Amino acid sequence: MKADMLTQVILPLSLFIIMLGMGLSLKRADFTRVFSQPKAVLIGISCQMLLLPMVACILIALFGLTAELAVGLLIIAFCPGGATSNMMSYLAKGDLALSISLTALVSLITPFSIPLLTALAMSFLLDTSQQFSIPIVKTILQLIVITIVPVVMGMIIHHKYPLFSAKTQQPIKVFSIVFLFLIIAGIVAKNWHDMAQFFIQTGLASFALCSLSLTLGYVISNLSNLNKAQAVSISIEVGIQNGTLALVVAGTLLGSSVMTIPAVTYSLLMFIIGGMFSWWVNR
Repeated sequence: MKADMLTQVILPLSLFIIMLGMGLSLKRADFTRVFSQPKAVLIGISCQMLLLPMVACILIALFGLTAELAVGLLIIAFCPGGATSNMMSYLAKGDLALSISLTALVSLITPFSIPLLTALAMSFLLDTSQQFSIPIVKTILQLIVITIVPVVMGMIIHHKYPLFSAKTQQPIKVFSIVFLFLIIAGIVAKNWHDMAQFFIQTGLASFALCSLSLTLGYVISNLSNLNKAQAVSISIEVGIQNGTLALVVAGTLLGSSVMTIPAVTYSLLMFIIGGMFSWWVNR
């Protein structure tokens, strides 16, 4: 998969629009909910920021992924949830307010954590012959521009023009999911003859990461005596990642076609696994 207009222009622009749509649905209460539901928010953030990368590291060792594929899988683990996780929490009858709060809070952390953690992962996994580097400060600024800035813009629009915000936020959420499918479809179409090999390389690891993340998030939430709706939302926030952001980091900012492979396989599988999980918790 070569760097082209898709990775250099369309992906960053689509992520900007998706994050703008997220901002249109956010209120100040979505950030202050940590004070009214501190236990649920703390468990959700801990599972997403700590547990998910740990599970990814174990799977990398278990499946023996090559260095670049391993970094790609870790990038998925470093990403927050997004509009997809919020939509899935709603469909699974989870705590939608908690889901939105977790997405909002983690989305403010990850522009800073993703470059640092990715640089650390590459220093451990890649050897000197693999010429990939990530300028941390520049990458942080780029992620701020395409994630935090549109969220803030969306919140300002929501505050000043609530009717316009109410009319546009749902179409943009639908756009975010549809566009992720279109992006993946474009990548699949361009690399049709290699897709079987991509799934051989990372399919099982992606399947295991998504399945284990959903399961562990749900089990830990139940063991922590959270209610069912909270447990559902936390598990979905941990297991359903922002695939568009992962593709931007791997394909646009790092320029690695190999590192995008786990993002493609994970993004395809997470809808199937997430749908099965939603059916199971509400069966």
